[in-house]
Order: sequence, then structure tokens, then C-alpha cells
Amino acid sequence: MHYYLGIDCGGTFIKAAIFDQNGTLQSIARRNIPIISEKPGYAERDMDELWNLCAQVIQKTIRQSSILPQQIKAIGISAQGKGAFFLDKDNKPLGRAILSSDQRAYEIVQCWQKENILQKFYPITLQTLWMGHPVSILRWIKENEPSRYEQIHTILMSHDYLRFCLTEKLYCEETNISESNFYNVREGKYDIQLAKLFGITECIDKLPPIIKSNQIAGYVTSRAAEQSGLVEGIPVVGGLFDVVSTALCADLKDDQHLNVVLGTWSVVSGVTHYIDDNQTIPFVYGKYPEKNKFIIHEASPTSAGNLEWFVNQFNLPNYDDINHEIAKLKPASSSVLFAPFLYGSNAKLGMQAGFYGIQSHHTQIHLLQAIYEGVIFSLMSHLERMQVRFPNASTLRVTGGPAKSEVWMQMLADISGMRLEIPNIEETGCLGAALMAMQAESAVEISQILNIDRKIFLPDKNQYSKYQHKYHRYLKFIEALKNLD
Repeated sequence: MHYYLGIDCGGTFIKAAIFDQNGTLQSIARRNIPIISEKPGYAERDMDELWNLCAQVIQKTIRQSSILPQQIKAIGISAQGKGAFFLDKDNKPLGRAILSSDQRAYEIVQCWQKENILQKFYPITLQTLWMGHPVSILRWIKENEPSRYEQIHTILMSHDYLRFCLTEKLYCEETNISESNFYNVREGKYDIQLAKLFGITECIDKLPPIIKSNQIAGYVTSRAAEQSGLVEGIPVVGGLFDVVSTALCADLKDDQHLNVVLGTWSVVSGVTHYIDDNQTIPFVYGKYPEKNKFIIHEASPTSAGNLEWFVNQFNLPNYDDINHEIAKLKPASSSVLFAPFLYGSNAKLGMQAGFYGIQSHHTQIHLLQAIYEGVIFSLMSHLERMQVRFPNASTLRVTGGPAKSEVWMQMLADISGMRLEIPNIEETGCLGAALMAMQAESAVEISQILNIDRKIFLPDKNQYSKYQHKYHRYLKFIEALKNLD
């Protein structure tokens, strides 16, 4: 039996999992990775600490399994997209990494929007503007930390850095770097005119070669082996963007299925083999690990983090109790609305979270119900846009923490009016990374591995009409919030 290690570096956790050649999970370990926020809008990560935590979870998952390190045939890494990790000329971390949720480049992005810069770069990158894009972060560093900017020798993203720690080889992986705004998606390469457009021309030479998801980037070094419990010489592949990893595990093969991730971010994804230039909506296209395919997705940090914050603030009981209490309430019957923008907005730059419609008879459970609804209502803006590009889509395959909640999933089915399929896969980040490792080491049919049971939720037509009424109230609420500034 052959075994494969999949590492998943997300917004709040780093995980390492071992799978056998059939995709069966053998062992998993995880550690929380702190986000450092010393100033408003900052979201940073200590790079040395990140690698140390990565080495620890690798050690732990090997130790608690019955598998010898020598039996691990290849390693893949899935990670949070965008953000920026910098190395100096000695390949040492240059300050802290800046994560995709960082908002320090807000004014720069706002200025770019006023200048209509999107019209110039979108036809090349098929990306929109975001504060957490590497180009936005780099422009901010150039303007505010010029000394640090001059010392940047290599620009990486999260899994590129961890792969470097394992192999000492420098690459940028294609599915992630394709969404950096440095990448010409039509030509499949970096584009100097983009760097010029964003005023960071000197950065183009600091980007390492591009590598594919299932391509071997290098091999575990003796130093990394000593730190992590691995053996020297195990191949490490390019890996992938965690949104792509989840879509891969959803086994999207046609235009009738969309993938929904409800984690730190809300993401709706679809897979296509062509770029549709006739669309009026500026859809985001990224490279997909399968040949001649692209992933299209709509995303925002408007998901389960809102619930997690509320639960932590009020020291609430476990999620099972919360789900049980919400299930007792009539769907869409409360007047309470929630804007799920604690960590960013998909409605307007700088918008903040808040409740509206609270009256004296409302309880904490009504607020929690409103959070559940608000996350789905916010997701609907992504879903409705994606349905323009995928008009035949009738089924959503859903993963992420909220997918464990039956009341939340039934709410999504009722609000969207679509069939839900919940794959019996919890660790899509780790599994997707492991699948790329499998492909590098041997010919493997991914669809065969992913031929698994899925839990089904069907929409209730009666509840759909009730939710539509409340959803339109939510839209009016959000529109009113836009006009506060």
C-alpha cells in the first residue's frame, strides 16, 4: 500500500493528513495558526512560526498513524490564496507574511477603482481588485515601507513558502499565482505590462518560475526531514489553491454542478473549459489542475467566521446545542437581519457588520438564526452571479464547517431553491493536495477515488417563498448601509 501526505494551510488552521492510494484518510493532525493584527486592518503571519507548526503537524500525523515515514511516496500542499510571503537575498523571511484578509491597501485599491484601472488589466488577468492581492500589498509596501520593498528578493504565496521550507526550491504554483494579477491567464505566464500598470515594475523579476499542481518541485531535504519526521528524498509537488482543492474534491465535471465552500470565506465555484468574453460580469478565472480547464469563482470573507466570533464573545455552548435551538424557531419568521461583514464585505469596500430589527422579545437564539441567514443571504449574491455564467446549474456541492449543520444546510437549500449534495469528505484541502501528489507518483483516476456517498438536501417550496421575502429585506438593509458613508 502506498501513502500520501496532504498539507492544508488555511486562514486559522494548518493540517497534515495521510491518505492511502484509495483516498482513505489514515491520520490527521492540526494546529491553530495565529493571525497577528497589531493595527486595524492588519492580518499577518510569522513565517518561521508557520513552518514550525507545519513540521509539528507532520510529525504528529505520522506518529499517531501506523505508517512509517518511508511509506509516504509524495507530498502535496493546499493553502489559502493570495496574500504575500517575502524572502530576502539569503532566502530568509523578510518580515511577516501579509495575508489575503489584510486591508491596509484599502486606499490604494479605492484609488485604482476611481481611476478605472480594472478596464486595463481585467482582459489580461481575468481578475478583479482586492486588497489582499499580491499587487495591492506590494504597492502598499513600496509606498509605506520603501526600505523593506528594496530588500524583497522573492515573492511567494503561502504553499510556495512551505514547499520551499521542505525542498529549498523556489516556485510559484499555477492555480494560486494565476489569481495574483501578475499572471496573463490567456498566455499562461507572468506579464510585465501588469507590473507596470500597478506601479511595481521591479517585482516581476522577483517571481520564481511557475510550476503545475501535480509537477514535482523538489525533494524533502535532510534539514526538513529532521524537523518534520519525514525521510529525506520524498518528492513534493506544486500543490494548489485551497478553493481549487475543494472544487477538485467536489468532482465538478459539467455545468450542472457548482461547488460551495462555507469556511473562513464564502466561495461559489464552477469549472469550465473556455473563457466567455461575451459576459458583462467580470468573472474571476483561475487555472485548474486539469488540462485546458479554468475555475471561476465568486468569494468574500463573509462566512462562518461571523458565527465563530459571536460564539467566542458570549462563551456559548457547543454548535450542536445551537443548531438544536435554531431548529425550534420558525424559518424566516424573525425580523432580525445580520450583515456578515466582520472580516470584510462583498457589498462595498469598508462595510462593517451589524444587526438590525432587534426588539425586546428577541433572544440570543434569534441573533444566531440571523447570523445563519445572513451568511446565506450574503452567499446568494455570489450564487446569483455564478448562475449567469452557469445557467444550467441545479445542484450545489457544499463543504466547510457549516455543512455539518443540518439546519444550516436545509436553510441554504430553501433559500437557494437548489438541490444540495454534501460529500462525505471533511478534509478537502488535505485530500486535494494528496491527490496531486498521487498524480505525480502514479497514474490515478481522481473521479474513481471521489466516487463517494453524498448527503442530499432538497428545497422546501413553501419555505422558499418565505425566505425570498426576508432575503429582499436583507438586500434593502445592505443597500441602506452602503449609503451611510
